[in-house]
Amino acid sequence: MDAVLFAGTPEQADAALRAMRHVATAGGERALSDSDRVALTAAHTIVFRGTGDLHPDALPDISPDELAAACTKRDDAEHVAGFLAVMALVDGEVDDERIRSADAYVRALDLHEPYLRDLGELARHKLAEARADIGRRNIKSFTGKWMGTDIDAWIMPYRERPDPELHARYESLTTYDDGTFGKAFAEFYVKNGFEFCGVPTSANVAFTTPHDSAHVLSGYDTSLQGELLVSTFTAGMHPDEPITGHILPVILSWHLGVELAEFAGAGTGSLDPRKFWVAWERGDETTGDTLSPRWDFWEHAPRALDDVRREMRIPPLDPADAADGKYPSWYTPTA
Repeated sequence: MDAVLFAGTPEQADAALRAMRHVATAGGERALSDSDRVALTAAHTIVFRGTGDLHPDALPDISPDELAAACTKRDDAEHVAGFLAVMALVDGEVDDERIRSADAYVRALDLHEPYLRDLGELARHKLAEARADIGRRNIKSFTGKWMGTDIDAWIMPYRERPDPELHARYESLTTYDDGTFGKAFAEFYVKNGFEFCGVPTSANVAFTTPHDSAHVLSGYDTSLQGELLVSTFTAGMHPDEPITGHILPVILSWHLGVELAEFAGAGTGSLDPRKFWVAWERGDETTGDTLSPRWDFWEHAPRALDDVRREMRIPPLDPADAADGKYPSWYTPTA
């Protein structure tokens, strides 16, 4: 929720881009892919506010110590660490050399990020360990506390304990006036065939209300790419576990095809680098936070959707940066 995602100087931005290139090439062991080049050039203009052309292949190398000397502010360093982790995954593979390269830079920045440990576990084929940690951190990001359960158990509480009163309250949103946030939320559910929370087949209100509010407010749909983008938007909006709790799960699930939660499934190829950086930047520019315990859904529900967006300073979504709307034949969206 900063004014911009990266507030460093042009020299610091250059250092970050050089490190990102180094990670993408696994320390110079691989050539840049087309996706890597798009990711770097889009980051140059969107994240780092660069004005000239960037030639990714011509970026000079940089050592971890040189990056650390350039990025001395912790906020900037934490963002750069996240950018490096993303660059390790742009090509749609869990590559141990790229992860090691990113980790060397992050350690030089004096950071010890759990998402790099989780990626290392995946590279060593320890899916259960990585899945458990990512799930715990995702739940913590939504609830604000550590929970002694896995994400699949937490996400479906009404199977054993239906809540008809809760369901009726959310169903009442269908009667709200056209143009209100509450009516848009209800229409989002109807359009996607979702059940309002409280019935056995519905997901936990602690997840659905903040997550689906982010969908409605940001304008991202529920396609695989839409889910990836709305979670990236959320990472910019919400400061608690932004990478491990939001960005890493959706890149793994919808770009690399790693199933982290049974209720969500998995798919491949959904990361569009430009759209990704735009979503992260849009979330960071947003001043409200639908995952915050201080954000009251029912206070905003009767208000005009446009007014809520304006008050939260959510940047408009350019149609070119919207999700592709593609749904595989097997995919059933989950609220």
